[in-house]
Amino acid sequence: MLACAEEGASVTGVARRFGVSREMVRKWRSRFLEQRMSGLVDAPRPGAPRKITDEQVEVVVARTLNEKGPGKNAHWSTRSMAAGAGMSQTAISRIWRALGLKPHLTETWKLSSDPEFIGRVRDAVGLYLSPPENALVLVVDEKSQSQAIDRSAPYLPLLTTTPERMTHDHVRNGNMSMFAACDTSSWPVIAQHCGKRRYQEFPRLLKLIDDVVPGGLDLHLILDNYATCKASEVQKWLLRHPRFHLHVIPARSSWLDLVERWFAELTRRKLRSSTRRAGTELEADICAWASDWTKNPRPFIWTRGADEILETLAAAVSR
Repeated sequence: MLACAEEGASVTGVARRFGVSREMVRKWRSRFLEQRMSGLVDAPRPGAPRKITDEQVEVVVARTLNEKGPGKNAHWSTRSMAAGAGMSQTAISRIWRALGLKPHLTETWKLSSDPEFIGRVRDAVGLYLSPPENALVLVVDEKSQSQAIDRSAPYLPLLTTTPERMTHDHVRNGNMSMFAACDTSSWPVIAQHCGKRRYQEFPRLLKLIDDVVPGGLDLHLILDNYATCKASEVQKWLLRHPRFHLHVIPARSSWLDLVERWFAELTRRKLRSSTRRAGTELEADICAWASDWTKNPRPFIWTRGADEILETLAAAVSR
C-alpha cells in the first residue's frame, strides 16, 4: 500500500517490484481504498471453523517422532494414531502429509570406518571433477554372480490394461561375473567376463585396457578395495606399466564408484527383463548391451564436491 501511494506508482510497477501478480496488487489496493486499515486484515475463511488446535497437532507430531506404535506394531499407522490421539484418520493423514512424516518407511545407511576416508573421498571426487591433462580416468569394478534365469512357463504378453506377467518361480542356468571399466568423460565401456573370482582375472582386464587406450595417455583407475588388486602378481604387473595409477575408494563406499550406476542400468534394463536358457546366452546379452552402450553412451556426470559431501556426512553423524 505504501508503494501504491508513491507518486507515479502503477499497479504493474508495484507488482513487478515485489514479484507478485497484478491481480494481487489490484485486489488489496481496492480493499484498502474501500475499508482503509481494516481492509488489510484477512477476511473470515469459508467453511466450518477449525476444530483441531495447535496443541493437538504438536502431540501427534511428538508421538510420531518419539514413540513406537501400540502393541506389537513397529510403527504407527493413521488408524492407530487416530485411536490414540482421539482424532479422525483423515486428520492424522493430513498432519503427516503436511509435515512430511512417513513412519511406515525405513531406509538404510552405512558410514565407512576407513581411517583414510577423507583423503580417499577427496582423491576420487577430484578425479571426477578435475581429471588430469593427457590422462584418462576410468571407474572399474566387478559385477559378480549375474545369473542366467529362465521362467518355468512362458511370459504372458503386455495388454492394454494388463502388464506383462511372468511366473514367480524360476530356473537357474548358470552364472557369470564381469569386469567393467567406464570412461568418466564420455562413458564408453570396456567390459570383460570372467568365469571365476581369482587374482588372475584382474590383470586380464588391465591388459585389455592397455591395448585399447592409446599409449600417450596416463590411466587413472578408480576402484574399490578389491582383494585381487593386492596380489603380488598384480603389483608386479603395475610396476612394469607405470602409466597405470590406482585410486582406491574407502571401504563400504560403493556410492563413490560411478560404475555401480552403470551396473544398475544393466540390471534394470537388461538382466531383469528377459530370460536365458544358458550361461552363454547371458554372456552374449551382456556383451551386446555393453557394445550398444559404447556406441550410444549416456554419461553420468558427477556434480558434488568433496567438501559438500563431507559436510553432509558430518551433519548426519552429529544428528
